[in-house]
Amino acid sequence: MGNSIPFDTKQVFIGGHWRRGNSGRTLALIDPSQGTPLADIARGDATDVDAAVQAAQAALGGAWGRLTATERGRVLMTISAAVLAQADELARLEALDVGKPLKQGRADAVALARYLEFYSGAADKVLGHTIPFANGYTALTLREPHGVTAHIVPWNYPMQIIGRSVGAALAMGNACVLKPAEEACLTALAFARIAHEAGLPAGALNVVPGLGEEAGAALAAHAGVRHISFTGSVAVGALIQAAAAKNAVPVTLELGGKSPQLVFDDAALDAALPVLVNAGIQNAGQTCSAASRILVQRGVFDAVVRRMAERYRGLRGGPALTDPDVGPLISARQRDVVQGYLALVVDSGLTVAAQAPLPAGLPTGGCYVAPTLVAGVPAMHQLAQEEIFGPVQVVIPFDDEAEAIAIANGTAFGLVAGVWTRDGSRALRTARQLHCGQVFINNYGAGGGIEPPFGGVKHSGHGREKGFEALYGFSTLKTIAIKHD
Repeated sequence: MGNSIPFDTKQVFIGGHWRRGNSGRTLALIDPSQGTPLADIARGDATDVDAAVQAAQAALGGAWGRLTATERGRVLMTISAAVLAQADELARLEALDVGKPLKQGRADAVALARYLEFYSGAADKVLGHTIPFANGYTALTLREPHGVTAHIVPWNYPMQIIGRSVGAALAMGNACVLKPAEEACLTALAFARIAHEAGLPAGALNVVPGLGEEAGAALAAHAGVRHISFTGSVAVGALIQAAAAKNAVPVTLELGGKSPQLVFDDAALDAALPVLVNAGIQNAGQTCSAASRILVQRGVFDAVVRRMAERYRGLRGGPALTDPDVGPLISARQRDVVQGYLALVVDSGLTVAAQAPLPAGLPTGGCYVAPTLVAGVPAMHQLAQEEIFGPVQVVIPFDDEAEAIAIANGTAFGLVAGVWTRDGSRALRTARQLHCGQVFINNYGAGGGIEPPFGGVKHSGHGREKGFEALYGFSTLKTIAIKHD
């Protein structure tokens, strides 16, 4: 299993055709496992974005726009089957591009297929309503596509986020322009090829790689775009929303989190601990919904720290293609950011409860950081407040339910939370008081599967993806009132 890439990466995909970008310039992809060049991608610009939007508009007025909802669903089902058939190759590309262990890359490919499968079945089941109104009238509502939708996708979970945003948008009959992150484009390009070969009409999906400040900014500001889906940082999300506001365009924003796990003293620790550790180190901690804050009641604090530390010391790191527990970070820049946070541990006199050993002989240019567990972190410390986006978990003690809820709600973020207790009343009572978009009780899933709606509050963003809520977000509601008497 090597690092060969079976297609020309230096192209944009517009209107069903592959071609070089307008400028002819390219950007280098770096293999984070090795720190060496992997491929070159097109550096798309505003001209490419404009061509992609025009191609999407043409698709809406052409073959794609003429399909019924049932027919759209059949196309998505065909693409889903093709993705599943190529899941191993997609996993390999993701491992090379993102540094994601193969098993995690394959899980993402299977999730992409499942998103498409779900939305294929849902496409013809988004219903309108009839509304009681004045005598002599019948009032009803219809769900219609926005038109051209923009999808600006980050590097940490390209396949999953393409599935949950592009899949839902296509199911509703929109035509999409996708701008993948410049650090990780391979599976986005591969998906466009798979979809095209599976029969997706030309222009329904267009892909323009490039820099965020060039292609991404041009897409967010384009007057032909009628909805924007963005996953990324709070700072960039604010820029996207400001650009969209000038065109009165709705935006779905998923901007990260500092997701707490509330572990009460009656929690089933044997069930909780494997989940807590995995949810913190999955994808090297580069997960918006990572379990980055572990809040533990004092009666079990020492036991939880000790047992988490044991698991940390058993983690295996290494290059993505060796399928370790933890691979590298996406880039040297992100590695340096995480190491800066780890320096705060020493500067603040905090306790490193455990650090997973990195194996000898790792490539010197690789972007590796040892997974680190930090215990006894004050709730307002920088490590407990800011999204580190690396394999670092902090453990915070609390005395009672009220303090746990205050600490959990005491950040600028509000994406996901977990509650671990055998007391059913406390579990539900706590869940209702947590300020976030998802709460898991006695389980935790990063993002929570395909069907449950996903999204945040506060600085974690707004709008919902996944499930039927995504279909509502990728559609606009029209009311029709008919006078018949």
